[in-house]
Amino acid sequence: MSLVIAMDGPSGSGKSSASKGVARALGLRYLDTGAMYRAMTWWMLDQGVPVEDAAAVAAKAGDPVLESGTDPDAPTISVDGADVSGPIRTREVTNAVSAVSAVPEVRARLVALQREIIGTGGIVVEGRDIGTVVVPDAPVKVYLTASEQVRAARRAKDLAADPGATVTVTQAEQARRDKLDSTRKASPLTMAADAHEIDSTELSLGEVIEAVVRLAKEQT
Repeated sequence: MSLVIAMDGPSGSGKSSASKGVARALGLRYLDTGAMYRAMTWWMLDQGVPVEDAAAVAAKAGDPVLESGTDPDAPTISVDGADVSGPIRTREVTNAVSAVSAVPEVRARLVALQREIIGTGGIVVEGRDIGTVVVPDAPVKVYLTASEQVRAARRAKDLAADPGATVTVTQAEQARRDKLDSTRKASPLTMAADAHEIDSTELSLGEVIEAVVRLAKEQT
């Protein structure tokens, strides 16, 4: 297959920035699968679907029309034709997305969409199950991580507009999400056996991008 770089890891590890940087460096497309799950979650909340009710979420999983742009310089995500790039990044969505993404019907639909977008390759794909489920034969697999404290600080910075998103609160919410994502039955967050683990705690964004680009060139 053409080059597919699977970039997995927990929230705050730096996947998005690194993935976009790698895509730019190698002239590839970029797909944020997490944004797709967030968009589905935003729609459920907007429609008043009780997100903790798996059966209710499953019954509505096929309704929204999701579209993801793959330009690393201007990635987009829309639901039913409306741009939801901003609304999907709220704490409300963040704290509900694990419940929605754990529903098998949601995962089945979005994985199918993701594989359709990936097509024959030429893309960097970030998420939590890319190397294990979505594209298990990807020639380059990276598992990006960082310490809990650093991840929480990064996430809190992203949520600076929310006065309640302190580092302490963010770390607690992050720990809850990590547990839910890593223990769910459907496609849990885990590192693929053949993935290259990169700890970004002490690395700059440029160093992470350089390391992934080097891996890609070595594998291809």
